[in-house]
Amino acid sequence: MNAMRQRAVAIAIFWAVLLAVLAWRAPGFFAGSNIRDIAVINAPALIIALGMTVVILAGEIDVSVGSQFAVASVVAGLLAKAGVPLPFVALLTAGAGAVMGGINGALVTWLGVPSIVATLAAMAFWRELLRWFTQGAWVQGLPAGFQWMGFGQAQGELAILVCAALLFGVMVWALRNVQAGRAVYAVGSQRESARLAGIPVSAVSFGVFTLLGALTGIAALLDSVRFSEIQSGAGAGLELKAISAVVIGGTSITGGRGNTWGTLLGASVLAVIAPALTFLGINAFWEKAIQGAIILGAIVLERVTTSRKMKAHAR
Repeated sequence: MNAMRQRAVAIAIFWAVLLAVLAWRAPGFFAGSNIRDIAVINAPALIIALGMTVVILAGEIDVSVGSQFAVASVVAGLLAKAGVPLPFVALLTAGAGAVMGGINGALVTWLGVPSIVATLAAMAFWRELLRWFTQGAWVQGLPAGFQWMGFGQAQGELAILVCAALLFGVMVWALRNVQAGRAVYAVGSQRESARLAGIPVSAVSFGVFTLLGALTGIAALLDSVRFSEIQSGAGAGLELKAISAVVIGGTSITGGRGNTWGTLLGASVLAVIAPALTFLGINAFWEKAIQGAIILGAIVLERVTTSRKMKAHAR
């Protein structure tokens, strides 16, 4: 069993044990309304994690998605207030995200800035620019047709879940069957070999950042329609959640190995932790500690398995 599968099995066991404890101590957790709320609240984070999966598969990282999410949320709100029809709000918000992601891609690809440095700078830049632009004020006075996409809460929640499911299905299919998806794996596995094989490495690297930005814009819109006002400080800590879902789900942080099914598992585990603590009567401050322990355990498991495999090949 390879490292990725071992990690997925370990996380699945942890999740099953957690759900068993909840079934024993807090069966109310499994009420349909609670499960629906958890799914709807975490659908935008899953969409961003899908984009983050592609970025990490390509051997890069992006820690600016929280700031991009905040900017895109405000963009969506201002467009809606200006009377722009919702389909165009969606396209323009995704476009704004793609532009921000593309800037990261340009810094990394054509200027040679390490992705962690470029996106750290972008994280601070977009957050401070937004703070200056909004002066900390929320976007208020949104039109009635914007909240829940004009469907009403029940249908709007279903629409959010359907959008997330469709994007997940497209990503699963594309990584397996589209040449660009296979190129992402090749670039993340061995960049120089991919270049020698004729794969446009720079285009792939630029593309994954742009894709992540577009998905972040879509996620921001799907999150924004849940509220009557939009916070200018939205998305704080979202980058950690997205990266955690990817790493917990078995994708190698060095790139080249992983899949979106693992990311779905990782996102599901993270989505359950906070409400599980609430139902079990445990202080919510433990959430980050538990997340950190899971991430550390996943990375250690990968390192141990990889080390054993290298020793076995050396014999």
